[in-house]
Amino acid sequence: MDLPPIRLSHIARSWPCCAAKLLVAGLLAMFGPAEALAKRAIVLGIDGAIGPAVAEYIVRELHAANPGDTGLIVLRMNTPGGLDSSMRQIISAILASPVPVAAYVAPNGARAASAGTYIAYACAVAAMAPSTNLGAATPVRLGGPGLPGGQPEKTPKGSEPADAETRKVLNDAVAYIHSLAELNHRNIEWAEEAVRNAASLPASEALERHVIDVIADDVPDLLRKIDGRAAVVAGKPERLATSGLDIADVRPGWRAELLAVITDPNVAFILMLIGVYGLILEFLSPGAVAPGLAGAISLLVALYALNLLPINYAGAALVLLGIGLMIAEAHIGAFGLLGVGGIIAFVIGAIMMFPTDVPGFELSPAVIAGAAIGSAALFLMAVALLLRSRRRAVITGKEALLGAEGEAVSWDGREGRIRVSGEIWRARAASPLAPGIRVEVVDRDGLVLLVEPA
Repeated sequence: MDLPPIRLSHIARSWPCCAAKLLVAGLLAMFGPAEALAKRAIVLGIDGAIGPAVAEYIVRELHAANPGDTGLIVLRMNTPGGLDSSMRQIISAILASPVPVAAYVAPNGARAASAGTYIAYACAVAAMAPSTNLGAATPVRLGGPGLPGGQPEKTPKGSEPADAETRKVLNDAVAYIHSLAELNHRNIEWAEEAVRNAASLPASEALERHVIDVIADDVPDLLRKIDGRAAVVAGKPERLATSGLDIADVRPGWRAELLAVITDPNVAFILMLIGVYGLILEFLSPGAVAPGLAGAISLLVALYALNLLPINYAGAALVLLGIGLMIAEAHIGAFGLLGVGGIIAFVIGAIMMFPTDVPGFELSPAVIAGAAIGSAALFLMAVALLLRSRRRAVITGKEALLGAEGEAVSWDGREGRIRVSGEIWRARAASPLAPGIRVEVVDRDGLVLLVEPA
């Protein structure tokens, strides 16, 4: 039986097509499953008070997350609360994120108080580790005349505070957390109780009352338990696919860490003092350069930090007034009255400058005491240098010449020239003098010295 001849031209024509198909199949086999496995769960840590640095870190990472390679963002929280402005920045970024966000109060013993409760209500998934708690979401501006420790007085259910400003702040906070609870189908009644009466719940009770969605031992356990759960992501219902996600911890960058340092009230306050004193020293000693340079840099950094922090401008003004009074005392010499008043104004202003009811943003008493003692020491040093300079003998002007001895260089009648302190002066005497005689200056008339024999 004759076989049909094999045509090499046919093989040559079909080979590139077959090779391309094999290459595409190989690429799909290699990268198809790997792309699915490459999705990850990003873990962001909120540890401590929520301020500008934390907000910058969380918002930046939420904006940078890509749904193509990120299946979930986990906010691992352990916070006493923080600034309302920073909290709202984070919540706005959570609600706009195309990647689902889960709030996870961890590790064991952690808490999500105040601002942390609002953030948990804003996330698509709310979870807690065992032995954790959340709540106490009353606005901090209500924490003035309340229970010890800055806690607000409890408001009976259905009643309203008498103060109009307090009612305004309270109702705004209630409406805000109410909308977050509605969005993610969580317990609205307890959310209102947490705001009005600073209620708190442990993890087990929070799960029973549908304040959270799940209790998880760790992040891998959280991913297993929420896999397939329905959630609202960027305003749309979505089913979570978290099984098998790689876990990636993303730490704050150097910029966020630097911002966290300079926005610490204690650091910002010290930088402000360095800036003010540095500029004062530069003005008193023009050309020194170093004090002025360090003062200008410190003051600019302090002003940037203070712009981000909740400060009382009356307190800041009192601090500057206290510094001004101490400087005035050093120059005027008001028998210590200005200096003492300056120290008192400085201390009162430092206490008033930062709120004491915002967790993590109060000024340390040790810093206040140290700054007051340091400022008083500088003031006393300036006064001591001033008194010492007043006791020194005068070395210039008329007073420096009185009593000085010199030598008659030339003389004619009652007038002539003398050498005093290495300088030649015109002189006049009551009687004629001989050249070379020692004379003493007894007075001065313009540019003529009145002398007599020494």
